[in-house]
Amino acid sequence: MLNQLKLDPATRHIPVQIITLEEERQHGLAHGAFSYLIKSPTTDSIETAMDRIKDFSAPRTKRLLVVEDSEIERQAIVELLGYDDIEIVTSATGGDALEAMRAHPFDCVVLDLRLPDMPGFELLETIRGEPALVDIPVVVFTGKDLSVGEQAQLKTMAKSIVLKDVRSPERLLDETALFLHRVVTKLPTEKQAMLERLHGSSEVLKSRKVLVVDDDARNIFALTSLLENQEMDVLTTTNGRSAIEIIKSTPDLSLVLMDIMMPEMDGYETMKEIRKIPELRTLPILALTAKAMKGDREKCLDAGASDYIAKPVNTDQLLSLMRVWLFR
Repeated sequence: MLNQLKLDPATRHIPVQIITLEEERQHGLAHGAFSYLIKSPTTDSIETAMDRIKDFSAPRTKRLLVVEDSEIERQAIVELLGYDDIEIVTSATGGDALEAMRAHPFDCVVLDLRLPDMPGFELLETIRGEPALVDIPVVVFTGKDLSVGEQAQLKTMAKSIVLKDVRSPERLLDETALFLHRVVTKLPTEKQAMLERLHGSSEVLKSRKVLVVDDDARNIFALTSLLENQEMDVLTTTNGRSAIEIIKSTPDLSLVLMDIMMPEMDGYETMKEIRKIPELRTLPILALTAKAMKGDREKCLDAGASDYIAKPVNTDQLLSLMRVWLFR
């Protein structure tokens, strides 16, 4: 449900407070949830959470901090993201950024990892260590080549990672709009068009190679038909062991759709084996989960899934999710 709300331009600005028995905090917050609350026996925490979302929803100008040492890059980001619904403050160093955050509240931070006075990781650790700052969504916007270890570390520290490349403007606009809860339909037409290219265009899907792993021939047929209509190159298999061999032998594979409930080697085990291979640790894998199974989604992420979508699959939601991951 969170994915459906946040992938739809008409509803993605609505703050979503998650109240649950299950711990998927980082995943929920990274997908645009306003806050994440684990149920307790008392109602005090729920009342506090409702007060926070009420205050947040009151009409006001949201505040964004851009931390980037290059003046040219800073101005480009301000021009890309700026409009009258948000106030943008810029900092050239980690020290200035901390001073700004401690002095005034911010709703989101865009952070380059290459700073002159401290590594971006050090700034993130400091933010995480201060109760008043820990809940601020941070979008890391970097051209730094990240190691596998750095990527894993950032996943626990930042809400999103956008790598500077030819497709990064759309992604940066999209990610910051998500965490600022901007009303997309009220943005200037050129910014709406950028987001439409990201979420609605089939160009990013065209000619990309995708592997569908499912033991049900009917599901394979339905997904293959859907993806081939988007001009994708579709490979299929009905079991996990075969999937691993196909992935190893297909260097130009762009994405995997992985069913969880398969005989012999299920989706969890298959994903764990795939993630053991260093060059496959960043391959996007979208898990197809049974909606009713408690804990299934968290187990998917722990096993190595990049994201998940519940069965029966909403085709528009699946295509939108695939576009986002292929842009990444």
